[in-house]
Amino acid sequence: MPIEESRPTLSPDEALTILADAYGLTGRLTPLPSERDQNFAFEAADGRKAILKISQHGEDPEALAFQEAMLAHLALADPGLPVPRLIARRDGALSGTVDRADGRSHAVRLVSYLPGEAMADARGDHATLRDLGRVLGRLDRALLSFGHAGAMRTFDWDIRQTPRARARLAAIRDAGDRARVADILDAYDSRVAPALARLPHQVIHNDANDWNLLVDAAGRVSGVIDFGDALFSPRVADVAVALAYAMMERDNPILAGAELVAGYHAEHPLSDLEFALLPDLIAARLAISVSLSSERAALAADNPYLSVSERGAFRLIETLARQDRHIVTGIFRKAAGLEAAPGAERVKAWLAAHRNRLASLMQPHPARAEKHVLKLADLNDPLVQASRTQDHARAAALYAAEMQAAGAELGMGPWGEVREVYAAPFFASKLIAGERRKMHLGLDIFAPAGTVLTAPLQGRVVGLAINPDPLDYGGLIVLEHEPEPGLVFRTLWGHLAHASIERLSLGQVIAAGAEVARLGDTDQNGGWLPHLHLQVVLPDYPDIAGIPGVGEAALEAVWADLYPKAYDLAGLPPETFEKTGRDKASLLAARKALLGPNLSLSYREPLKIVRGEGVWLIDAGGRAYLDCYNNVAHVGHCHPHVVAALRDQIGTLNTNTRYLHDAIIDYAERLKATLPEGLDTFYFTSSGSEANEVALRMARAVTGRKGTLVIDWAYHGTTQGLIDVSAYKYKRKGGQGKPATTHELPLPEVYRAPADWPADEIGARYVAEAEDIIAGLVARGEVPAAFIAETIPSVAGQVFLPEGYLKGIHAAARRAGIVCIADEVQVGFGRVGGAMWAFEEHGVVPDIVTMGKPIGAGHPMGLVATRRDIAAAFANGMEYFNTFGGNPVSCRAAAAVLDVMEAEGLQENAAREGAYLLEAFRAMMAEDEQIGDVRGRGLFLGIEIVRDRASKAHNGARAGAIVGRMRELGVLAGTDGPFDNVIKLRPPMVFAREHSDLLLTVFRQALAETRGL
Repeated sequence: MPIEESRPTLSPDEALTILADAYGLTGRLTPLPSERDQNFAFEAADGRKAILKISQHGEDPEALAFQEAMLAHLALADPGLPVPRLIARRDGALSGTVDRADGRSHAVRLVSYLPGEAMADARGDHATLRDLGRVLGRLDRALLSFGHAGAMRTFDWDIRQTPRARARLAAIRDAGDRARVADILDAYDSRVAPALARLPHQVIHNDANDWNLLVDAAGRVSGVIDFGDALFSPRVADVAVALAYAMMERDNPILAGAELVAGYHAEHPLSDLEFALLPDLIAARLAISVSLSSERAALAADNPYLSVSERGAFRLIETLARQDRHIVTGIFRKAAGLEAAPGAERVKAWLAAHRNRLASLMQPHPARAEKHVLKLADLNDPLVQASRTQDHARAAALYAAEMQAAGAELGMGPWGEVREVYAAPFFASKLIAGERRKMHLGLDIFAPAGTVLTAPLQGRVVGLAINPDPLDYGGLIVLEHEPEPGLVFRTLWGHLAHASIERLSLGQVIAAGAEVARLGDTDQNGGWLPHLHLQVVLPDYPDIAGIPGVGEAALEAVWADLYPKAYDLAGLPPETFEKTGRDKASLLAARKALLGPNLSLSYREPLKIVRGEGVWLIDAGGRAYLDCYNNVAHVGHCHPHVVAALRDQIGTLNTNTRYLHDAIIDYAERLKATLPEGLDTFYFTSSGSEANEVALRMARAVTGRKGTLVIDWAYHGTTQGLIDVSAYKYKRKGGQGKPATTHELPLPEVYRAPADWPADEIGARYVAEAEDIIAGLVARGEVPAAFIAETIPSVAGQVFLPEGYLKGIHAAARRAGIVCIADEVQVGFGRVGGAMWAFEEHGVVPDIVTMGKPIGAGHPMGLVATRRDIAAAFANGMEYFNTFGGNPVSCRAAAAVLDVMEAEGLQENAAREGAYLLEAFRAMMAEDEQIGDVRGRGLFLGIEIVRDRASKAHNGARAGAIVGRMRELGVLAGTDGPFDNVIKLRPPMVFAREHSDLLLTVFRQALAETRGL
């Protein structure tokens, strides 16, 4: 029987009679709108209020029992819910029937009155919608434990019956409306129907339209009424039904709906699948509503419920048809406190973790290039104005001038930049009334037309297009990536040469490092200067033309999940766009005013380094420099294991050695195991300089003498006592000359040994000279306390002691009673590759070994290792105490360095990479006559630059020029030696083959560009 024929039509007098007979109540009635039932608002003479509900003829008794049981359950499950309560009749029953003269009977119930105004009239603001979501969430959570046979029903308003609306399509009069509803039904069939079985189901209200919702004066939901459409159905349908009505006639319906979703999710969390299907389900409910109302158009005039169902529905359908469902879902999810796209944080974390492991986007790597951020957000910028007016020649000239002034190779347009240039009607917002889409959602990299672009990681071609719109992307490619199971995202490459599109095919797999495309020129690029628009895209777009490149600034948090920044994908350091601190000019001025004037800086154009990462140093502009010079960061800058150890210990305890702590003993035991037998007693300091000072004090305490035997051009530290034994200091400008207690041995250079010395006798000849000097000292009664030597003299020019030299000197020194000190501050801890300690390769065991620089990978620490008898002689009554030496934090950092060395095989790596570099540099000697010598052990190398090999005349000018050009090309090295003509290379121990190859490439280029100096 049609609804119109079975719907009750009792008069108010008949209804009052029912109230008097069944409930003993008198008062007045006011009719209320309803589609299926007949409802009256009742007010008794004493002010009590209730709602009389008269069901349609033929209503299933089980359905009525279901509603009664549901309301009773809610009263127990959540007594605070603003839902009606059944009022018992005189006979105690919760419902009854009334028989009409026409033979029809109707079930009759009286329910409690809920105060408030219908939301259809009150509307409410966003806070009201969030509260509605919370109330619905509570309602569904309370119904989660409820079941009843009457809930298993089927009728048109069940969201699962959406396909039935197809039979009613012809009743929709407007062709455009009809087509949009047909699209909704197609989407339901393709996306919703296959997923229904995977959706959580439960009993739901199913009709939270704005006539069934009451709002109080404060805008809070005070009632959810009319449970006549309740049934067992997908839980998310309850949210979709509420949204379908709540979003109608709103200026910004998606943002309004997001408030409702957020409130619901807070009380009764939705699954990822429910969020994904929500836009389709909202549209499905609207399709049901408008198809039914169109079919019943003849009744709409006198049925306000049906009229309301249609009012605004077609307009909302039209609005939703213009929306990107991925974005709608993202807005809903973000409002609920979730990622706008499931897995967004995992994708961002993966990209961040692999930023330095991905293949380069172009050559040279963007991280290594000097970059300049263009002012594309500024409408008054001349470059922006020229681009807007399509004055290509002027735009190109302005760009070139700006880049030259900045000294930059790549122009950058950041993600998230709000660009007023997006003024065309195309950029009008579909989400926020009166707004424009002007926030850039990709990364722009400006480079010459034809620049080859390569894949940072393997990808499969899922989209190709040559955009016909001259103001848009030009050539367009979308790649899909799955670097690990379940981690799927896409990358969009825009503004490409047309030929790049034509050479690819859908489904083609592009390997990491392989060519993806080339940049288009201005003519193929929509009139823009040649550049790449690179965008990370999480949603799967069957039509790649639908991927937005710009969005509304108010939705930045949503865009950050749906289209995360491509910076890590491109390998760009964050500093490219995130500037901190003072600029170089102000820093230089402040440094000059505040710091000592003899504090030096490296390079003619000083670098402002703001961060270290592995083998890289990153400057304030986001340029990464390959660090081939800083041996302090032994296991790489900011190694995470070392950082974690430091962070953990500094947050627990840092104190001195006057208290017992495990860290100092644990480290001493580990260090002892790396040293020759006998070197088993340790003194902890804060630096290599302090370690050398302590070592000299020990030698003086043991021998009772003060003098020191040193190698010419040695450097041992920065204290006055060490400057007095460092020819590198006392012989140069500002030095006071050699003290009387310091005695020099000639620098034993193999390369500069006298030409008439046979190669196999060089070590012995230097030893003989040293023995003569020592004998003279003994003869004059000036025997030194100590012989101290860097195992590889560094500032002397990376001098590698000749074979047999150190063994011979130690023997001669010990015969004279001189204590032998090995300064391993620079070359210890496996740097030479063949041994943990450089002295081991010479077959000697020093009396004392000093350590510093690399011991804590940048954390200030030094150490002295010696024999027990020497330590006993040093313990002459004067206490040894060092405030910071051996503190728990330093010891944990030092232990972490050993952990990393062992776990990553860094000593073996030093041997392998050092041999590779040594062979390659020596091969370059055939290319350039001014490479006089190449020498090295492990990752400690020196390249001596001379005027010519015949004369071996020092060429410090060219060595400095090479190092300066290497710095310009992004590789950091230094010069040393008395004439600064030896290029010194001592990179972190994590130096890999790719870094070695980069160093060699840059060195070869710098070598070629400095010929003739």
